Amino acid sequence: MAGRAKNASAKSDAVKKTAKTGKNAPRELTGSQIVVECLKEQGVDTVFGYPGGSILNIYDELYKHSSEIRHVLTSHEQGAAHAADGYARVTGKVGVCLATSGPGATNLVTGIATAYMDSVPLVAITANVTLPWLGKDTFQEVDIAGITMPITKHGYIVKDVTRLADTIRRAFQIAKSGRPGPVLVDITKDVTAATCLYTPAKPVMPVEKKQYDSEDIKKAVELLKNSEKPMIYVGGGAVISGASKELAEFVEKLDAPVCGSLMSKGSFDENNDRYTGMIGMHGSKTTNRAVCECDLLISLGARFSDRVVSNPKTFASQAKILHIDIDAAEINKNIQTTCAVVGDLKEVLSLINKKLPAQKHTDWMKHIKTMKKEMPLSYDKSMLTCPYVIEELYKATKGNAIISTDVGQHQMWTAEYYKFKEPRTFITSGGLGTMGYGLGAAIGAKVGRPDKVVVNIGGDGCFRMNMNELATASRYNIPVIQIIVNNHVLGMVRQWQTLFYGERYSQTVLDDAVDFVKVAEGLGCEAVRITKKEEVGPAIKRALNAKGPFVIDCQIEKDDKVFPMVPGGKPLDTAFDADDLAKEEG
Repeated sequence: MAGRAKNASAKSDAVKKTAKTGKNAPRELTGSQIVVECLKEQGVDTVFGYPGGSILNIYDELYKHSSEIRHVLTSHEQGAAHAADGYARVTGKVGVCLATSGPGATNLVTGIATAYMDSVPLVAITANVTLPWLGKDTFQEVDIAGITMPITKHGYIVKDVTRLADTIRRAFQIAKSGRPGPVLVDITKDVTAATCLYTPAKPVMPVEKKQYDSEDIKKAVELLKNSEKPMIYVGGGAVISGASKELAEFVEKLDAPVCGSLMSKGSFDENNDRYTGMIGMHGSKTTNRAVCECDLLISLGARFSDRVVSNPKTFASQAKILHIDIDAAEINKNIQTTCAVVGDLKEVLSLINKKLPAQKHTDWMKHIKTMKKEMPLSYDKSMLTCPYVIEELYKATKGNAIISTDVGQHQMWTAEYYKFKEPRTFITSGGLGTMGYGLGAAIGAKVGRPDKVVVNIGGDGCFRMNMNELATASRYNIPVIQIIVNNHVLGMVRQWQTLFYGERYSQTVLDDAVDFVKVAEGLGCEAVRITKKEEVGPAIKRALNAKGPFVIDCQIEKDDKVFPMVPGGKPLDTAFDADDLAKEEG
């Protein structure tokens, strides 16, 4: 009996000891250890980055936790930012990138700005010089928090190790709450070495306060009920909020056509007959004319950018405007609204769907259908073109791939001819227009969604800016497909020079001795060059069956153009295409 009592007492002491030293108990940790523990708290499984002197302590700690957090070493810090961005866009999680002080941190700037313009949740962690040397023009010192202030939701510089954990936690909360965006956390090197008590904590999402009220919803429903020619314009907010299901229900209930911005792609099934195409500068003729003719334009999670609106004075001039957006700052910023609802799009659409009776707009929908039939997208089918390659890629992947792009003609062709049906399957730099974005983003996307085929489509001008990231893909054997739309010119700029600058091709010709197939092979990838239509299918099939990264150098004609097109600042119904140009010249 005595023996049993003794054992029970020992067991009780052990339990008490475990409780005191359990994984939730405070522990003395270095700043670097706190960084890693906070990343694990937030569910981070992958980071992208490039080491250097000031951030060495953090990298040393990452080495010890490599089985829990995967680090992808990119070829350039900008590639790390773009990869974290691509990872975030396809997974819906916060992307994380790391860089050292000075040029390492400044190399992240373009990637941070890209994420900011497209509302991508990103946490960029940089390390700076030690506190005593801060502000003294020390080797590799820059005020990265100051530099990135206009292109982040928030920025921190951590000079006290006791504030480090709470700062990182707050950074993640800010990055993913409300309208998402990038947050910078800059940490002085001495903080990464200093120690303090660290107490684990579970991730906390701030409670979102709805900004709309019942009267806003009532006004919106009345507008919808009184419209005879409604037009739905969808933006990237539909993807971010996960509102695809609610959007599909809303479209059917309203009995209306749907168009989208570049950032909206995949939020609504583009194979649906109600879809009319993109809106704006390279939007379809049907969409742009419908926007000019409608009596109610419903903007869902979109910001009325200049590439959509073109001329604010003539934009949707016959329509009332209903604007639903999570960011109050977007309301009446570019276009004056009749009614606005500020709130999460998924939540707002759900409420409207409950209150809106089923509508019927038979004549309006017949008119839209006729316009679609009379003004379809078209391209020259007699030669190898980018639209043909994209259509073949669509067939081969059955529309189930994740597609990233760089910026230019190929970006618009991809948006026009690849029919996206699911959210988070199209990633591109829509707001900033970052050449060199696509390959890094594709690598991040494939890391985040290894189950999906991931293809980056980029022009030869863009590819020159990021082709070093092929070395990253081959190093980790990441099977991304890179299609180079190679016309030996800066295609979109040349298109403008042809149409509006008297064919003065100032610095847009790239016809040199660079061999992208040899470059790709030299960087450890398989590659093939295609120059004929009949070579497209076999090349895509070979790329899809490859075990590692694969490059297709697709040679197209230098003066192929993206149509339709609205000249900058002109009304949307002035959109023209190749046939219109031929008639004008004839």
